[in-house]
Amino acid sequence: MKNFIKTLLISAISISAFSQTINIKILQQPVEVYKDKWGVSHIYAQNEHDLFVTQGYVAASDRLFQLEMWRRQATGTVAELLGERELKRDIGTRLFKFRGNLTAELQHYHPRSKQIIEAFVAGINTYIAEARQKPEDLPFEFKLLNTLPDFWTPEVVISRHQGLLSNIEDEINNARLVKILGADKMRELSWFHPKNSDNEPNLELDKMLDNDVLFEHILEYYEAFRAPLKFPKPDNKVGLLDDFQDWYKDEKDNVGSNNWIVSGKLTESGYPMLANDPHRAQSTPSLRYWVHLHAPNWNVIGGGEPTLPGVSIGHNEYGAWGLTIFETDNEDLYVYETNPKNPNQYKYKGVWETIKAISDTIKIKGQAPKIVQLKYTRHGPVVFEDAKNNHLYAVRAGWQEVGCAPYLASLRMNQAKSWEEFRKACTFSRIPGENMIWADKKGHIGWQAVGISPIRKNWSGLVPVPGDGRYEWGGYLPIELLPNKFDPVEGFVVTANNNLTPANFPNRNAIGWRWAHPVRANRIEEVLSSGKKHTLEEFALLQSDYVSLTARVLVPMLKRLPIDEKYRSHKSKLENWDTFELSPESTNATVYVEWESLLQKAVHKLAVPEKAQKYMKTIPTKRLTDWLVTPPPFLGANPLLSRDSILIACFKQAVDNITVRLGKDENQWQYGQANNKHIKLTHALSDWVTDPALKAKINLGPIPRGGYGETVNNSSNNLNQTHGASFKIIVDTENWDRTLGINNPGQSGDPRSEHYGDLFNLWGTGGYFPVYFTKSKIVAVSEKVLILKP
Repeated sequence: MKNFIKTLLISAISISAFSQTINIKILQQPVEVYKDKWGVSHIYAQNEHDLFVTQGYVAASDRLFQLEMWRRQATGTVAELLGERELKRDIGTRLFKFRGNLTAELQHYHPRSKQIIEAFVAGINTYIAEARQKPEDLPFEFKLLNTLPDFWTPEVVISRHQGLLSNIEDEINNARLVKILGADKMRELSWFHPKNSDNEPNLELDKMLDNDVLFEHILEYYEAFRAPLKFPKPDNKVGLLDDFQDWYKDEKDNVGSNNWIVSGKLTESGYPMLANDPHRAQSTPSLRYWVHLHAPNWNVIGGGEPTLPGVSIGHNEYGAWGLTIFETDNEDLYVYETNPKNPNQYKYKGVWETIKAISDTIKIKGQAPKIVQLKYTRHGPVVFEDAKNNHLYAVRAGWQEVGCAPYLASLRMNQAKSWEEFRKACTFSRIPGENMIWADKKGHIGWQAVGISPIRKNWSGLVPVPGDGRYEWGGYLPIELLPNKFDPVEGFVVTANNNLTPANFPNRNAIGWRWAHPVRANRIEEVLSSGKKHTLEEFALLQSDYVSLTARVLVPMLKRLPIDEKYRSHKSKLENWDTFELSPESTNATVYVEWESLLQKAVHKLAVPEKAQKYMKTIPTKRLTDWLVTPPPFLGANPLLSRDSILIACFKQAVDNITVRLGKDENQWQYGQANNKHIKLTHALSDWVTDPALKAKINLGPIPRGGYGETVNNSSNNLNQTHGASFKIIVDTENWDRTLGINNPGQSGDPRSEHYGDLFNLWGTGGYFPVYFTKSKIVAVSEKVLILKP
């Protein structure tokens, strides 16, 4: 961050902008689009229809291949492009397709959301129609896959396929662990909270589930629907779901976010400030996309997903908002008794009900189309049939209700003029569960948790239950009753996926039981409580903070322990390390992170019986630190001695591992480097590219990184950073033109564009670009002007 001021003040000298006129028949009036030097489109329309037509059009121009892959995943047409290995994905997608009232769905998100979504889709399709006229000019991915982009419908926009959903995967693993370990041991190894007693949460398994079928691939089609889309070489026959569990663990460990708000009494400007940095998978192109929308009754700037209209994180003329994950539980796995004489009937409240079946046809590249039967109970899609025991399994998902398309409720937030209006808009936000924060020019700050939260009166939602009518949802908890604050006396709110819910929260089983380790939140609170008056620069430093609070706990444990002479200098250096900062330049960070990783593995191996380790791949950091501070009986007859032996053995192994990886010269042990902590972005189709020049252009990095998965600057727990804050925003409500932002690696998904990777190095060094809001400032930094005419 030494170059913060330099990166902040990237030349704002006006570049000679050139103008391009494009005719778009569906527009009602002319539209201006100013493309600034960081690739952000500032759209000035004269009416709402044209505003969202243009948003769709410019998003397609920047992210055409990304949009096409979204469309195929949303419609279950991936096998048509990639062949049989994607058949299960397409079946899963169609099985979990939204099948409710489409008109009600499209009208939920905003008083005019149906018209907005239709205009957005029309804008995307206008660009696609143009692109299909000149296939030779399409981005390289289309040529490699020998395909053309196809047209969108509103159903594509409201797809849930990439939503951050809930805990059905955990449910089945919890059931397996309870069967292997028992409920008490399961609670001991996990960190369920908040709770009022040691017997919470209830993990009792019904006798219907007390069999080995639990260990079958019950969620195969759900997993196929949720799995990330990958592109192995055409001759690679390995199934794309083979590594689903590893992917899911990575997502659970690393997907999250930070956000915070502070009142004007704690800022140098005297106005509220806001910061947000969502942690998602790092990729090229980025998940998110900056845009500025300006029309009568609209003036909003920020980031969303290029596949959605509106802005999910940003500010308008009145206030700013951001989000992080809040743990709701909106999925349950039901098991039913089936009729031995008719497997298409299941028992509900003592009566046989008939499964609803839908026939569908899936096109498969290189093969004849396949006709599939999609089956449904009254609760939801059937994912597994156990003919031997006359059972079947179905998923009940709250997100299949009307109004659960991720982030679309942001459309109402985009026009909020006050905390009251923003909070009202939050009540339409059902997926994903989020901590929504607000800061406005009038001096107010607020926090409202959102999400669709089923009320469970007689079970925890953490293990599967019979679908015979004994375990029914009692409706959904009104979003207004989820946790919230307005102008808190402490002057700030911090959320980092940690628990902020009291143990006595009513309808406890409507929200999650597992939360992120609070170290990120605690570090942010530590800085905000320092007594300083906060500035944009200090917020930027905090978003890039690499201090490990876990290191503060673990490193002092080494001080009194003897060690072989070979390792004494390494141990001494770590003992004298008082910053606990995992900076790229630090050699202590290299040793510490390797040591902590080995401690996690060693304690996990001792704590979790071998037969359960497949389903509990790690232990929570909270358990690790608690057990090392106060050694538990499972460490042996002398737990303290065993603990000390583990600390030393892992430390020695850490030094040995680093010596092998980085060499004997300790001057080369810097934490951030290509052989240690770094980021390298590899394009999804990199393996398909044979041209060395193109390959060099589409893949970015490596560049050194610091931190890990539990620093404020979350850089994931892998040596090559897989997750983290690709998008960041910092706002001082005093002056919207002082807003700072970043988007890794750039705004465009087309490597022919100068904005494909132009922000990569700036992001990697903790830099930002100025996010201008005033038209005169925008014009001054624009490099291109599009005039769109009817």
